[in-house]
Amino acid sequence: MKKLAATLLLSTALAAPIAAEGITQFNIGLLGGENAQDRLASNECFRAYAEEALGVPVRLFTPADYNGVIQGLIGGSLDMAWLGASAYAAVWLNDPEAVRPVLVKTNLDGSYMYYSIAIARTDSGITSLDDMKGKSFAFADPNSTSGYLVPLIEIPEAGYSMTEGEYFSRVGFSGGHEQTVIAVVNGDYDAGVVWADGQGEWEDGYNSGALRKAADSGLVDMNDIVEIWRSKPIPEGPIVLRSALPQDVQDKIYDLVANLHETDPDCAYGVAAGETAGFTPIGHDAYETIIAVRRSQMN
Repeated sequence: MKKLAATLLLSTALAAPIAAEGITQFNIGLLGGENAQDRLASNECFRAYAEEALGVPVRLFTPADYNGVIQGLIGGSLDMAWLGASAYAAVWLNDPEAVRPVLVKTNLDGSYMYYSIAIARTDSGITSLDDMKGKSFAFADPNSTSGYLVPLIEIPEAGYSMTEGEYFSRVGFSGGHEQTVIAVVNGDYDAGVVWADGQGEWEDGYNSGALRKAADSGLVDMNDIVEIWRSKPIPEGPIVLRSALPQDVQDKIYDLVANLHETDPDCAYGVAAGETAGFTPIGHDAYETIIAVRRSQMN
């Protein structure tokens, strides 16, 4: 019955012949982490569903970095995005009324946590951070939770300074999670951090995340890299909607996302960067800890 109800909801939305009132276009921001073409391809199915449901053109935007999506949401030029927790914190700290978190991707076990995972080449001989003295280390993006904020705090807490030259020979930004995978595989950095749910098989790139996307696309053979560090669990970032959107628009998009896993599993796989149990409601309270951490880094 649940699947039937979800199907009927999607069918009703797709059949709506009247454009949503109050908007002439709906803009979706796609956070960085993989190349723009792959981001567009992974989300095209959802774009088409949203366009049918709203009756207005729906556009996908792929800024070069996380900040492009953050500023688009703050400025009101973007209507929707799937943010990391730190990116959501950045938007909220700038304007608490700009967006509202509505849904979060859940793992196959029903949780919505993931990890910052440091990787190195298998043939490098590096198996832990203890082996990284005098080696180079890559972050992803300054606005990434798992690719910057969390490892920036947790790795020094474990006894390894992130100040360049003190423990690591070089510390830099690759530009995104996919770029980190490529940089490590190519030897541009000895190690770097990416995001993953940490569930499933290593050989598959786990169930979801940057490693799964890289493995699926053939960018990496997981046998060629090894996990050398893992953070504490991190709350998965929220799907946010621009607060000023008309309520009927918000409701239609909410229903599409909430039911996507049941109505089109293949589409959900692309949108969620791998296997998922679907999307579940989430609110601001889930991110107060990350907001506090992000605020502390501003001082």
